[in-house]
Amino acid sequence: MASPEIDALTQALSRLPGLGPRSARRAVLHLIKRRETALVPLLSALTAVGERLATCSVCGNVDTTDPCSICADGRRDPKSLCVVEEVADLWALERSRLFPGRFHVLGGRLSALEGVRPEDLSIDALARRIEAGGVDEVVLAMNATLEGQTTAHYLADRLERFPVRVTQLAHGLPVGGELDYLDEGTLAQALRARRPVA
Repeated sequence: MASPEIDALTQALSRLPGLGPRSARRAVLHLIKRRETALVPLLSALTAVGERLATCSVCGNVDTTDPCSICADGRRDPKSLCVVEEVADLWALERSRLFPGRFHVLGGRLSALEGVRPEDLSIDALARRIEAGGVDEVVLAMNATLEGQTTAHYLADRLERFPVRVTQLAHGLPVGGELDYLDEGTLAQALRARRPVA
């Protein structure tokens, strides 16, 4: 039996994505066993983030500064704006280090089943950013789901009045993927987006 404090820590960790009760117990035991090298640095990092956590007033990213480090980076191309559904999508694209521009986080995607409407997302803020000028291209980096594609089509229609080029991420075969393991939707999209062999 663990103390109430250790039990509370285990329960808190078990609520994190990807961690169930057993994994949380293993993580807690690891932290306890390596108190100085694992637990103390983790507590310090959690405290620092908890005290300084902010949502960027420009793009909607989560950081410890406002504006976030991406929006404050003068080396970023202000003419390219990549629109994503969630902060996790922004972070995934940023890890690739392939997009040199700036971002805009919608805070979700349109979904009739979940009751998410255009006014529930930061679409008006996106329109204001584009209306302010300086943006030449808007890249719609929505997930390849029905809701993601619905959101992308809605945004394309909404941005039609602005003098910007609206593009979308390509969808199709993943690198290293085998045709036999792919679903019909992915195969259909890959066939529609086929291009000449270079």
